[in-house]
Amino acid sequence: MTRIRGDDLIAIGLERGPAVGVALNALPRAVKRLGRDAALAELQVVVAAPAEHTGHAWFGKVAEKLLAAEAALPGAFSERAEPAPMQSWCADAEDGALAQMHNALRLPSAVQGALMPDAHRGYGLPIGGVLATEGTVIPYGVGVDIACRMKLTVLDLPAAALDDQAGSLERALLRETQFGTGATLRERADHAVLDEARWSGTQLVRGLRARATGQLGTSGSGNHFVEFGRLDLPTADLGLAAGSYVALLSHSGSRGPGAMIAAHYTKLARSLHPELPGELAQLAWLELASEPGQEYWEAMSLMGEFAAANHEIIHARVARHLGAAVLAGVENHHNYAWIEQHGGRDVVVHRKGATPAGTGVLGVIPGSMATPGFVVRGRGSAASLDSASHGAGRVMSRTAAKQRFTWNAIKPLLDDAGVRLLSAGIDENPLVYKDINAVIAAQIDLVDVVARFTPRIVRMADAGERPED
Repeated sequence: MTRIRGDDLIAIGLERGPAVGVALNALPRAVKRLGRDAALAELQVVVAAPAEHTGHAWFGKVAEKLLAAEAALPGAFSERAEPAPMQSWCADAEDGALAQMHNALRLPSAVQGALMPDAHRGYGLPIGGVLATEGTVIPYGVGVDIACRMKLTVLDLPAAALDDQAGSLERALLRETQFGTGATLRERADHAVLDEARWSGTQLVRGLRARATGQLGTSGSGNHFVEFGRLDLPTADLGLAAGSYVALLSHSGSRGPGAMIAAHYTKLARSLHPELPGELAQLAWLELASEPGQEYWEAMSLMGEFAAANHEIIHARVARHLGAAVLAGVENHHNYAWIEQHGGRDVVVHRKGATPAGTGVLGVIPGSMATPGFVVRGRGSAASLDSASHGAGRVMSRTAAKQRFTWNAIKPLLDDAGVRLLSAGIDENPLVYKDINAVIAAQIDLVDVVARFTPRIVRMADAGERPED
């Protein structure tokens, strides 16, 4: 009798893999009872419908092995029957940002989306993209700089101090702030956030605590800044009388720890969803109720507290250096996810480069180093998922900006605006951003303007620093 080989099994439809070995081991008994041809015919029936033959006398183990292999294969991607609804406030959105937003609306857990007027292309969800999902969290829907934050503090200095005491204000920024990937304070800061129980949550987070300790109270690079400016309050608000004030404004996030958490959980999410087509791979999600989903949520929440602590330390150090008291303040996150109720159900709202703007919620929307920023109060728009823009939004890449501009060309713009720039990269000059006044005008149904902030003394990371924004 001709010996049965692996090629004989392939010929009857059994694919190469572990099941071939199991079948070869099972065949001698079947052949002895049925004969060669009948045994192969019986095996072919099992291969064609393994789920119906797991109890087969000779080939049940083959059926089990085939089913196990089938279960291990990635399933086909099943997107929504039709994209989730979305409304856009961005009249000049680039094709890349629109494509990213429309891709996000295809996800099976997507519920609703919105695109803010400062939108531009990012990774996964576009910058200025807002996405509500049900039961899932998307690491790249939050972003790399988790919990990036704006903080504005009004100080008890006369508005004239921006001119009369400019030297003191400059020295305060130069001494009390540090920027860049390797930045540390001369005197290490301390804060209760370092005692948070969440630092012991996972091996990854435990390993990041030392790095967070070193970077506590520092700022990132890219579009991160700390600056003094004049706050003009047309009517009494924020606990202040109408008038002009000196204010300190900062923009930064969760530094190295946030970036490493984002990288780890984005990679994990992608590994859990190999079925996603290439254009959706960066939108891979974690089930919120799963262990990885809960780990990410706790880590993200911790990064929110860490980012807030960074700003708190910066503002406290600068105010102490000047001997100034704090009169009022406003702060808000972007690059974050919140569990909120919209449309009568609980959803996860990802605001990547977008500011919370629920009814009565205060926030800060900055412009650029030479254009105004605004304190705003949310109007609670259901169509925008209670969101507004987080800034002016870029109109060109960093590479293009470096090729196109020089400081000799930009300096007259800064002089005209009365801005003293202590440090920055040319890729952050005012001309790489949209017109902030147009951006604010595009969302008058989302926010009311409370006050206007005009930058006067600006510090950013030195040129050449790798952007962290």
